Amino acid sequence: MDGNRDWNGREEASRGEAFSRPPVSEPILIDAPDPHDAPVFTAPPPRKRRTKLPLVLFVLTCLSTYFVGGLTYSVAVMSILMAHEMGHFLQSVRYGVPASLPFFIPMPFSPLGTMGAVIVQRAGVADRKSLFDIAISGPLAGLVIAIPVTWWGISHSRIEAVPAGAAVFGNPLLVEWMVAYIHRPLQPGEDIILTPMLMAGWVGIFITGLNLIPVGQLDGGHILYALLLRKAHVFTRFIFLAAVSAVIYGSLFVSEQHSGWTVMLFLLWLMGTQHPPTANDRIPLGAFRTVLGWLTLLFIFIGFTPRPMYESSPPPKPKPPAVERPIEVV
Repeated sequence: MDGNRDWNGREEASRGEAFSRPPVSEPILIDAPDPHDAPVFTAPPPRKRRTKLPLVLFVLTCLSTYFVGGLTYSVAVMSILMAHEMGHFLQSVRYGVPASLPFFIPMPFSPLGTMGAVIVQRAGVADRKSLFDIAISGPLAGLVIAIPVTWWGISHSRIEAVPAGAAVFGNPLLVEWMVAYIHRPLQPGEDIILTPMLMAGWVGIFITGLNLIPVGQLDGGHILYALLLRKAHVFTRFIFLAAVSAVIYGSLFVSEQHSGWTVMLFLLWLMGTQHPPTANDRIPLGAFRTVLGWLTLLFIFIGFTPRPMYESSPPPKPKPPAVERPIEVV
């Protein structure tokens, strides 16, 4: 509308028109907001991403993995972990979900040299679709490196008898399949020798399977929630209670050390076993993401082992050959 209106509703001819009456102090009218207008929220300014601490932890983890396994192991395992974490990070950048750089966790006194890495994301920003893509990209990117590394390591290793009482790494089913295809199936009392390259591949496959357990804030927990939404809570409770029962049963009746699993279950309980809702749960995933999500979760059965380390048992004694009894003729 051209021109303005005074408080009595009379229209002025123009802004420059002179008034014959003296100016009167008039109230200032403020237009009331239209109740049909959608509220406008201003997003908080993005926080400055920390770079010094992730860099320091990355260097320390390189040193710790080098200390326990040598240069070949350090380069291979750090490449797998970096691919995994960058899969998460790049998808976070793609969807505009604020996320930190990867925080690697050095562990110079463990046989692995590291406890993996984590990325911290701002809660309540990702919707259902972006949550799924961010969660699944890490395991898939890590496996792109871990599987060829494991294959190369098995191809350049050999099968040997394991002395009784020696510490043995439990092989996931995928590793056993590779060993059987490249060499031959393992017999009781035998194992594939873990070279630095094979050890790195074993760690990559095992950590991927571990992260895909569909509980809480693990990658599998994110994927399962994106697939089933609130229905995922039923499966999460069952899996967590089953894991707790297995640890208790093993400690009481199998006489194995489960301190590592106890600590992990406690950490999962602290972080929460149920997944919170996303910023928008109504966004559909589509058929491709749904199938990919379930196939990725099935990797648990071939990439994870509940006995990552144990003491080997002596090989079974060969049965004596059967002695044929002479046939008596009456």
